[in-house]
Amino acid sequence: MKKTTQATHTPYRTPLFGNLRMLCASALLAALSIVLGKYLAINITQIFRFSFENLPILMAGIFFGPLIGGAVGVVADLIGCVLVGYAINPIITLGAALIGILSGLITHLCTRPGRTLSPAVVVVAVAVAHVLGSMVVKSVGMAVYYSTPLPTLIWRVPIYLVIGGVESAILVLLLRNRLFMGEINRLLRPRGARK
Repeated sequence: MKKTTQATHTPYRTPLFGNLRMLCASALLAALSIVLGKYLAINITQIFRFSFENLPILMAGIFFGPLIGGAVGVVADLIGCVLVGYAINPIITLGAALIGILSGLITHLCTRPGRTLSPAVVVVAVAVAHVLGSMVVKSVGMAVYYSTPLPTLIWRVPIYLVIGGVESAILVLLLRNRLFMGEINRLLRPRGARK
């Protein structure tokens, strides 16, 4: 008698993202960042724009971890620049990566496993990510590559205070939404695992 084996489904694994579902969710966040930052941004001047391009990067870092947050930031910046014809500025790309990395590091270091994410931790993560990633690193990138004078770059501080406040409020509202957080937890749960 011939022994038969039953094929089992093994989900596709990726080194950084873990599985295909996480890779797809990260790609969607990168695409959302491109749309928010390059196509739906409000240009105040040639140097300043008001956009929520960092919101999906922050979401990737906070919900999926610092490595995925950094990867989403890099991918969103590089592909976004290519799509709209901007020159790629590696310092600004580094700033986008730092936003995802720092938001992920802070939330994962300040939240114990099995505990719910505190709104205060999210606000601190967004603030630190914007101060270092947007206000410092991206401003240095603008000064180095585009010779933007420092007094002009100081105006980035109030712009990112407002943007960071709005992004924090959105993230806190998402944290309180049980349906949204249920989907995030479903993404993070290994396939086949029960609640």
